[in-house]
Amino acid sequence: MSAAWHIGVIGGSGLAAGIGLDDAQDIEVSSPFGAPSAEVTTGTLAGVRFTFLPRHGLGHRLPPATINYRANIDVLKRCGVTDVIALSAIGSLNAAMEPGHFVAVDQVIDHTGGRTSSFFGEGLVAHVSMADPVCPRLRGLLVEAARGVGAEVHDGGTYIAIDGPQFSTRAESRLYQSWGADVIGMTAMPEACLAREAELPYALLGMVTDYDSWRDDAAAVDAADVLAVMQRNAKVAHEAVRSLAAALPRTRESSPIDRALDHAVMTAREHRDPVLVAKLQAVAGRVLA
Repeated sequence: MSAAWHIGVIGGSGLAAGIGLDDAQDIEVSSPFGAPSAEVTTGTLAGVRFTFLPRHGLGHRLPPATINYRANIDVLKRCGVTDVIALSAIGSLNAAMEPGHFVAVDQVIDHTGGRTSSFFGEGLVAHVSMADPVCPRLRGLLVEAARGVGAEVHDGGTYIAIDGPQFSTRAESRLYQSWGADVIGMTAMPEACLAREAELPYALLGMVTDYDSWRDDAAAVDAADVLAVMQRNAKVAHEAVRSLAAALPRTRESSPIDRALDHAVMTAREHRDPVLVAKLQAVAGRVLA
């Protein structure tokens, strides 16, 4: 079955303003899971609907561990988004992935703690598959779009998510390398698993800003240096999103992720918490009706 694309983009607070959306509107969308990071900005690019949400709020006021990831994904689902692209700054644990490069992540290690990682819970239990946390179709489209505007893009890489807000010690950085991580960041989890529970294909394009802390011959990570690389990469990220909009297939064919909840809900209907069922109408109403 085919339908129209509606791309949700989660990224920096200035992204939507610099992208050049047609008919842009700022809309406040409420969620039963609390307040999202900010209003969404919705409009069109090359005739395709895009909705942007600044992950850290306007002016970057929210640290990674306090972002309401559930509300952010829930409001995108309520807006009718079909697919989600995350744009994030990342550190490199792989010498080949240099500052200034982009990495289209394909695997994730969750090393966060204390973050709410599911829409489901007591009274309504569900288990979705996260073996492949990133949508291969969306990642491929994103790689082609970024390469098309001249970006140096690595197609695949393992992202380790940490709580932060501090950067890693040198010992931690080397430990993460030993685990097979290529890049490091603070926001992909639980964002990716919540998108999967909401049946939204998810892809992450990371902008490498630094080499983390594993190199003895290099200075430690500095926030000023990270910001400088991010600012240089912002234009490329804007161009990549515009390129993606122009290159998307005319219609969106269905994805297996669109039905990720088909066999995920474990709680018998008569034992489901009605309050939680009501909260999940946007995310999981398709299988809870």
